Amino acid sequence: MESILDIIKKEISQDYYQQNYPNDGQRFVAWYMRNIHLLDQCQTKDAVTDGANDKQIDAVYIDEDEQKIYIVQGKYYLGETVNAEPVREVISSWSQFSNLAKLQENANEKLKKKIAEISEALNDDSYCLCFELITTSTFSVDAQKDIEAFQTKLTEEDNSDINAQFAVIDRQGLLDAYNRVLEQTNPILNHTVSLEEGKYLMTDLSSTKVLVAAMPLKECIKIPGIKDGSLFQKNVRQSLGINNTVNKKIKRTINDPNKCRDFFFFHNGITAICNKMEDLKNGQFKFYGLNVVNGCQSLNTILSCSENVKKRDDAYVLFRFYEIPQRDRADSISINTNTQSAVKARDLRSNSKQVLKLKKAYEQTYPNGFFATKRGEQVPANKDKAYTVELSNLGKELMAWYMQRPNLSYGETKIFDKYFSTLFKNEYHPEDIYALNFWMNKIMDSWTVDNPLALDEILLTMKAYAPYHLLFAISAVFAKCNNQMSVPSPAESLRLAQANNLIDTIIAISVNCLNNAIASESQNCLQANKTFIPQNWVKNKACIQGIQSAIINYFSFLPTMNKQMADKLKNELKMEPQYFSYRVQADD
Repeated sequence: MESILDIIKKEISQDYYQQNYPNDGQRFVAWYMRNIHLLDQCQTKDAVTDGANDKQIDAVYIDEDEQKIYIVQGKYYLGETVNAEPVREVISSWSQFSNLAKLQENANEKLKKKIAEISEALNDDSYCLCFELITTSTFSVDAQKDIEAFQTKLTEEDNSDINAQFAVIDRQGLLDAYNRVLEQTNPILNHTVSLEEGKYLMTDLSSTKVLVAAMPLKECIKIPGIKDGSLFQKNVRQSLGINNTVNKKIKRTINDPNKCRDFFFFHNGITAICNKMEDLKNGQFKFYGLNVVNGCQSLNTILSCSENVKKRDDAYVLFRFYEIPQRDRADSISINTNTQSAVKARDLRSNSKQVLKLKKAYEQTYPNGFFATKRGEQVPANKDKAYTVELSNLGKELMAWYMQRPNLSYGETKIFDKYFSTLFKNEYHPEDIYALNFWMNKIMDSWTVDNPLALDEILLTMKAYAPYHLLFAISAVFAKCNNQMSVPSPAESLRLAQANNLIDTIIAISVNCLNNAIASESQNCLQANKTFIPQNWVKNKACIQGIQSAIINYFSFLPTMNKQMADKLKNELKMEPQYFSYRVQADD
């Protein structure tokens, strides 16, 4: 079997890595971003910041969905061990984040832009700063001591303004992460735990296998899927970081050798479900399809203190394992075991009256379709994926089309907390929901490295943001063709475009205008001697005016360039006034 190092060596010899990165160190970081964080080629090139004046920061990636800012430092070593130097480099980079302005001032041009993105994200205190030290070797004893000290420092800084985590991924960690990613198309976690004699009870309750155990904390950090969240697919929320009130208390207990022995009594316990539970005897149990439904925050905090946890031989946590193969019963357990602490509004919108009403109407109109309202919900095999709608994506599409604010579409928190009541108060027709989903699927299917839409390269790197700007541009093209300032019906827009074979033409026009808008803003910044930060531009309301101006300019020149096309668009995309509505208003 190939080692992870052999796999990395082979893959970084490919043309993409050889042609885009000057050395194996950068190629290794790029490999990690592509294979572990699952970025595409353009996103990876945008994320890698390694080079002169990189300030010990090799890559920066902001995951908007998980609200995490990844700061990656990579060490590509062929030897068996790596010393403490790279750990100290990460510590050095961490210390610089207390003064972003100074860090930006002395950074290279690429990192300057990334720091501006980081600053923008940190304005929302729900983002977590995640430092990752990755290496192809194992850490020496001195390095492990520094890792432990740095983890302790982060967990003890209760008054820090920045929510931060520090993870080290050595050769074995890379292999584990790589294997987990390979299984993501079917993310079923199987895991074996070792329990101490006399510290567990196996029984049957309501025809259900139940295992109750005092699990050593050291055993907890071995469970796969904590860091990447795959262990918590059925949980109503992912990690909130280690600096909220409850998690601060957990880490203080872990870091105190005298208090940690009472961890079992301080903690309410963790609940896990599985499809099948197998008793291997001698305290070993294997779980198939393991999923933690209550304990996400605790396990993430325990993992963040991993070096101290490894020393705690007398620290335990109550663990409940249930063999629950039935989906509806598992969902019920997940909801009921999470009521003891506050759950953010966006995690509970799946049960709101507005959402349930939309789901019912949509699935009645499209019997072959499916409206997924819960995170991680699987589409039934007998449903047509082309007619599958996902609540989070729909919220983003409604924001871009009906509210005409694509700059806010990336922010799931704002959509489902701040703007939910306003955005979802409307009676959206199932046909309009399907049409939005159709347009978005067309956009995303073409948002690839091959770039069939001929998007500006910088737009390709912003897959979390810019597709919603293109969706907005499509709506604006229909409005312009009808000399309207209002919002066109998505369903009628799609009907006319399909009837006149104009789908690809409209998308092409919208792409042209989006490209021109971002190019124009870049030129304006250059003339004003300002640094253009594309990621910040797409989050700013100014981008809306830029796109609208580009569409006006396009149609102003179109009659001269192609009178026949202009007449065709105006005639074949003509809508009656009843197909336009006022923009949903929810500005600050």
